[in-house]
Amino acid sequence: MADESKAPQSPESSQSSVSGSSPAKSAAPTVLQRPLDCQLFRRYRERFGAAILNALEDRKQSILIVDAAQLLEIARYSRDEEKFDLLEDYTALDWPHREKRFDLVAQLYSFTSNTHLRLKIPLGANEQPSTLFPIWPTANWFEREIFDLFGIAFRGHPNLKRILLPDEWQGHPLCKDYDILQQGTAWVRENLGIESGQ
Repeated sequence: MADESKAPQSPESSQSSVSGSSPAKSAAPTVLQRPLDCQLFRRYRERFGAAILNALEDRKQSILIVDAAQLLEIARYSRDEEKFDLLEDYTALDWPHREKRFDLVAQLYSFTSNTHLRLKIPLGANEQPSTLFPIWPTANWFEREIFDLFGIAFRGHPNLKRILLPDEWQGHPLCKDYDILQQGTAWVRENLGIESGQ
């Protein structure tokens, strides 16, 4: 019968037994988000109250989670009072199992203060937020892309139509429940009269 005390050891266990130290502990996970507490957040909270649903800091990025019902007012205040004159990016995220299925995400920049601010706007599946076009005209293109890829319709948009896919395309490819192969094959068959080969 083999002597269990002479069983092979892993390099880590043999090192610790040689050096007399205990095995290295894994580092605690880095916390990326923490509550945002700064003058900027306090000004927004004072102005909009409960419409500021939450405020976070993530890797030195200020994030305000805001109520879609007051999005236009918050956007106008951001531009006029806080001097966030540039809408750098505007996109969406799909969380199909969440009650508020989508997040709109607007990335703002202030040339005056060299500051970034991210607005996140939770939306229900059929909720139609106000267009940001009157505040930042570049929203025109961003919102068309969001509409095309996620199916979110913006109230008051001057020309809300697809921007990447053909007008007759069915569905919205960045929704998590979208079957891209089935839709692509169907479109090729219907519009080109061939089988796609996928």
